[in-house]
Amino acid sequence: MEALINACILGIVEGLTEFLPISSTGHLIVTASLMSMSGEDIKAFIVVIQLGAILAVCWDKRSRLLDTLVNVKKDLRSRNFLINVAMAFLPTAIIALLLHDTVKSFFFSPITVALMLVIGGIAILLLENRQGTPSVNTLDEVHWSQAIKIGLIQALAIFPGVSRSGATILGGMYVGLSRTAATEFSFFLAIPVMIAATGYDLIKNTILFRPEIAATVLVGFITSFAFGLATVRALTYYVSRNSFKPFGYYRILAGLTILFSWEAGILDWTTL
Repeated sequence: MEALINACILGIVEGLTEFLPISSTGHLIVTASLMSMSGEDIKAFIVVIQLGAILAVCWDKRSRLLDTLVNVKKDLRSRNFLINVAMAFLPTAIIALLLHDTVKSFFFSPITVALMLVIGGIAILLLENRQGTPSVNTLDEVHWSQAIKIGLIQALAIFPGVSRSGATILGGMYVGLSRTAATEFSFFLAIPVMIAATGYDLIKNTILFRPEIAATVLVGFITSFAFGLATVRALTYYVSRNSFKPFGYYRILAGLTILFSWEAGILDWTTL
């Protein structure tokens, strides 16, 4: 029962944070550490339950996805959209494949997450302060060269605490996308990225297929899907009216809190 409750908690954390620029993996690492959960199976579990949140995006954006797939052969708009997603996906896929094991071995720790949270928070505040008039307001206006640049920036998110959604949204805004267009592009780009990451970990961690593990994975998956769907819809509404500065302040505060508690010996942050 305790394992199922822990899986539910991690699923909720994943669903709430996957699409916000605050790092879902970072929050999962910190949460798992607070619950004294560690080991290779936990690292794999953290990645796998992200698929639930990604399927939430697929469901929420199903109309655009189906329209694109059905009309890709005859519609230039659909082809360009798929090309842009592919262009942004490839740099991340290549870099992640090369550095995946190294990052998992040396950077999956709350302290690394804390540092990345602070750095990312500062980046959000700086970008929001310099944000000018965007040149791209819809997904159909994105150029393939902009997509490649977003993909290169997204590759930074292989380090826990950077935030994949944060990197793609900020990267999109940096290359000229509006806040809304950058967020929408981040949603769609998350689909191939997280499916690839999840599939890779499933292949390498057959332990997750054991019957006694399957139930916890399912619970994490379902809660991740439910809370991910709610977050996607809430964020879509939020970004059309507000800036990302509150997330920047949150990241800095959360990161500094972790670092202070570690330095003061208040909490014993253990490496996963």
